[in-house]
Amino acid sequence: MLRVVCALLLSAFSLSSLAVDDVWLMLQKTAYAARELNYQGVFEYQNGKQTSSVQITHMNNDGQEMTRNVVLDNGVQTGQSREVYSQGSNIVIFRPQNQKMVIEKRRGQNLFPAMLPTELETIKVSYTARLGALENVAGREAQIIELIPSDAFRYSYKIWADTEYGLLLKMALLNNKKQILEQITFSRIDMLYSQDPNWFQPKIDVSKNYVMQDTTAASHVESNWIVTELPAGYSKVDHIALAVPGKAAPVDQMIFSDGIASVSLFIEPLTKGMRPKMGHMMIGSTNICANVIDGYQVTVVGEVPEATVMQIARAVSFKKQSASK
Repeated sequence: MLRVVCALLLSAFSLSSLAVDDVWLMLQKTAYAARELNYQGVFEYQNGKQTSSVQITHMNNDGQEMTRNVVLDNGVQTGQSREVYSQGSNIVIFRPQNQKMVIEKRRGQNLFPAMLPTELETIKVSYTARLGALENVAGREAQIIELIPSDAFRYSYKIWADTEYGLLLKMALLNNKKQILEQITFSRIDMLYSQDPNWFQPKIDVSKNYVMQDTTAASHVESNWIVTELPAGYSKVDHIALAVPGKAAPVDQMIFSDGIASVSLFIEPLTKGMRPKMGHMMIGSTNICANVIDGYQVTVVGEVPEATVMQIARAVSFKKQSASK
C-alpha cells in the first residue's frame, strides 16, 4: 500500500500547479521524493563557521534505499575523506583518524535531503506551512515553503522543493530574528536512471588499522529517569543505553522529537575524577545545556532554541523505586 501511495505522489502533476491550500501535499511529495528517486549530486553544508561539501549518490532499488555520502573537504586528494553509507535504517561511517580507520555503525537518522518525515501530522501540530516565491537552485526551479513554529521551542524552516520532482534542493534553519543558523543546498543535482549498485562500495585502505565502533546494538531501556514536563509538541521517540568507549558505565540517551526537530538527553553517573559540567553554550544552530542531578551528569543537546534544552534539563528527575508489596 505504501508503495502505491509513493507512486501516486511522485507521478502527480508538478508542484508549481498546486493550489496554495495544498502546501502540505507539496511537503509530503518532497518527503517521499528524497527516498524514492535515484539521484547524484553535491551539496554544501553550513552551520555557524563550519562548512563542508558532500557528494551524494542515492538509489531506491525495489524499495531498498542505498545512500553514499563522501565528504569532499580536506583529505580527498590523499584518500582520507570521510564516507557515510546508509542502507535502510543502518548507517556506517568510515572515518580516518591518524593511522587508523574508524568504522562507526549507527542507528538510522534523517540525512539530507530526506529531512522531512513521510508522516506530517505531528509537524502540523507545531508548525504552519506557508508558500513563498519561486527561486532557482542548482539550475532547477524550486518552490519555497516556510514552516513557521507556533512557539519559541523550535526554529523556523525554509524549504526549497524542486517543482518537477519534489526533491528537497535546499533547506535553511532560522531563529526568531530570521537569521540563518544552518543551511544545506545542492550546488549540483542529476537524476540517475541506472540500477547498477557497484558505486555502493567503500574504498578500503589496506595499510590502515580498522577499529569498529557499533552503537546499533545499544539496548532499549526503561529506567527510573523521567522528564516531568516536555516542551509542547515534543515526545520521547527512543531511550537507549549506550556503551561509550572509556566510560565504566553505560550512558542513558533519551531522544525527543516534534516530528522534524530532535533533542538528545544524555545521563551518566559522575565518577571519581570526572569534572561536573553545568551551564549553557551554543555552537552554530546547536544548543547545549549541562546540569548535575543526584550525582549524575545531565546533558541536553539539539538543533533547537535555548529555551527547549533548558526546559528539558530542568525537567529531569529520578523516580524513586516504590517499595514492593
